[in-house]
Amino acid sequence: MKPNTPWWSPDRHADRRPLLLARGRIQAAIRGWLAVEGFTEVDPVALQISPGNEAHLHGFATSAIGNDGVGRDMYLHTSPEFAMKKLLAAGETKIHAFAHVWRNRERGALHSPEFTMLEWYRVGEGYEQLMEDTVGFLRLAVSAAGSRELRFREHSCDPYAQPERLSVAEAFERYAGVDLLASITADGTVSAARLARELDAIGLRRAEDDTWSDLLSRVLSEKVEPHLGMGRITILDRYPAAEAALARRVAGDQRVAERFEVYACGVELANGFGELTDPEEQRQRFGLEMDEKERVYGERYPLDEDFLEALKIMPAASGIAMGFDRVVMLATGAPRIEDVMWVPVA
Repeated sequence: MKPNTPWWSPDRHADRRPLLLARGRIQAAIRGWLAVEGFTEVDPVALQISPGNEAHLHGFATSAIGNDGVGRDMYLHTSPEFAMKKLLAAGETKIHAFAHVWRNRERGALHSPEFTMLEWYRVGEGYEQLMEDTVGFLRLAVSAAGSRELRFREHSCDPYAQPERLSVAEAFERYAGVDLLASITADGTVSAARLARELDAIGLRRAEDDTWSDLLSRVLSEKVEPHLGMGRITILDRYPAAEAALARRVAGDQRVAERFEVYACGVELANGFGELTDPEEQRQRFGLEMDEKERVYGERYPLDEDFLEALKIMPAASGIAMGFDRVVMLATGAPRIEDVMWVPVA
């Protein structure tokens, strides 16, 4: 079949259809589990005041024109997070959503500008429970797909094996020989110069104007991620607080936060937090993130003041976002995200 054959070609659709039917079975299996566990499915609207306030997430902007003909800047959300946390403030305690989300500047084998995110929250429960949930969902996915393993290209991962859990600092030491925590002070302040010396020592290229975050991302993508989720699931835990804008800090160690990511076959599948509920600290972190976005990309997004107000009464909770299309990809062995989307983005 020619590479430029459209997705709606009958022959190509016939090739893709088994993957799409597996997608439906996986979604039904996860929905069924969530229902039995007492979760309420919610349906957040996508049009928001802010698409999210993380420096390297890019939203799609639009204008909402009122009855008076006046336009107001709005965005398609990059995650249903703000809306779902408002529901927690309203009194919901166990909620989930299969939400379409939009992220600009993202296209490739693992990225689509529009994709489906499974997000769920538990009030009054630690973020370790979310780790168990995610591993359970990956096992449900391979079972519903009629497989025994997760696969991406030449890599495989057994979701039934005991997951590996290690901190970001441990992963940096193991796979890159980098002492990450040496570049973070006791209050969480980071030093780019200190981390740069670590990169120089292992011969990893860098630019003179790289920030601490740039350096961390380079080590993570080039040295660490290729080793994660090989043979068994990896839970990468305790991100530096400077890389966890929406997560609370770990009690007793202000350098790191209750943030983790789940990997299989070198692919990041989920990103979870023990949620930050201090509105003033959240405002400060958002400000730093938007300063960085403006420095790098020349733009910044507004803050959702309604969200910051809701944080004042939001209870302690844990929450997580999982890339549903990626899970389907790995459960079916599909090579590209568009292979498991009923209608790919043109």
